[in-house]
Amino acid sequence: MLSRRKMLGRAGAMTGAITAAVAAASVSRVAMAALPEPVLQTRPDTMPPLVPGTGRPYNPVVTLNGWTLPWRMNNGVKEFHLVAEPVVREMAPGFKAHLWGYNGQSPGPTIEVVEGDRVRIFVTNKLGELHSVHWHGQRLPNGMDGVTGLTQPGIPPGKTFVYEFVARRPGTFMYHPHADEMVQMAMGMMGLWITHPKAKHPLIDEVDRDFCFLLNAFDIDPGAYTPKIMTMLDFNLWAWNSRIFPGIDPLVVRKNDRVRIRVGNLTMTNHPIHLHGHEFLVTGTDGGPTPKSTRMYEVTTDIAVGQMRQIDFLADEEGDWAFHCHKSHHTMNAMGHNVPTMIGVDHRGVAKQITRLIPDYMVMGERGMKDMTEMEMPLPDNTAAMMTGTGPFGSVGMGGMFSVLKVRADQPRGDYRDPGWYPHPPGTQAYEWTGALAEPARSPADGGGAMPPAAKPAREVEVQARKPTGGHGGH
Repeated sequence: MLSRRKMLGRAGAMTGAITAAVAAASVSRVAMAALPEPVLQTRPDTMPPLVPGTGRPYNPVVTLNGWTLPWRMNNGVKEFHLVAEPVVREMAPGFKAHLWGYNGQSPGPTIEVVEGDRVRIFVTNKLGELHSVHWHGQRLPNGMDGVTGLTQPGIPPGKTFVYEFVARRPGTFMYHPHADEMVQMAMGMMGLWITHPKAKHPLIDEVDRDFCFLLNAFDIDPGAYTPKIMTMLDFNLWAWNSRIFPGIDPLVVRKNDRVRIRVGNLTMTNHPIHLHGHEFLVTGTDGGPTPKSTRMYEVTTDIAVGQMRQIDFLADEEGDWAFHCHKSHHTMNAMGHNVPTMIGVDHRGVAKQITRLIPDYMVMGERGMKDMTEMEMPLPDNTAAMMTGTGPFGSVGMGGMFSVLKVRADQPRGDYRDPGWYPHPPGTQAYEWTGALAEPARSPADGGGAMPPAAKPAREVEVQARKPTGGHGGH
């Protein structure tokens, strides 16, 4: 693994001559004379923004639990080197997955350029099958679009192709395979592409902090390491940049910072992404910045499959604010769908005995799912608890697509280090009431109706519902 200092040092350096094998389309022989040395990263931490040392200046993004790919300038062209390869990704502390990605990590590194840049990307295939890279949302020559069999031959194992085009418009984009897509994307192959405006843009405001991440999902059995690539809907791990809570870093900002968050969705379903304590504007999609006449303040934005959303807001409320997908099953980890409901039944002693014989046995707790975080149930090796994470007041009881926006008045400008938990000023926090209480008003058990039934049952029957053990297959 390379240190950040070494990465920055190599961003503009020329490396030794390694001949490129094949070009994806018409690229000059001079351009293929030497490859930039690939820069690798295996740490799962959020890396500091990569301030451009060459080319036109811009305010760089911060990739949540990720990093930005350095480049070199070669006769006015920005050159990058992506390596498609198997990787090991720590999804949460103590839980690692065997995935596919780029340059040592899944998702791959973020690529940042400026509108008008001519960009050349060398893609080396270290997988055991054909590969190609599609530059999702980009305007480019058809032969550079990266669709195996349609616009180019697939990149054979061990070979390198070259993609070259001009970044024609600013915005938030993605890259991902268009070769054996179901397998390669299910294994974690994807990355972000950010094109910054070359000058002040009437629809793109300047911000102090600019975060980005991708939504992805996996189906990995408890105790296993490799995703099940044939899964279509019943995923058990909902991730941001291949990380699950409590492995997702917080988004740390200074009070009154203007903040931008860019989110792309490469899962198999939509995600309503919700921010606590603030309102935001949807200021961009993968089609570009949104017209100001279409913007309205929201606290949740739904991101469909294959879409990007860019949100802007003023971080003017101090605190530790939850930031998550609002689909409740997407804020859990390693959840089986055929789990029987046992609400109201004290089965903790029995469950501990059964798990000694059946390690992956799990049922909903008598008080709901969250009390499972208190039961200290044994887990298989290399897995994550369904709901976990410890806050200043105990178990957070969340997993999956969940993080925290940390807003602090005393956070130094440009400092992304975690400031710790927010100290609530006196009188600003919920507390236990020990005084007298009036009887609360309750809704009557019997419902009314404009048209009463002609006949009522001879005796009242209380319906008892139980979740079917067959899972979600019949929904």
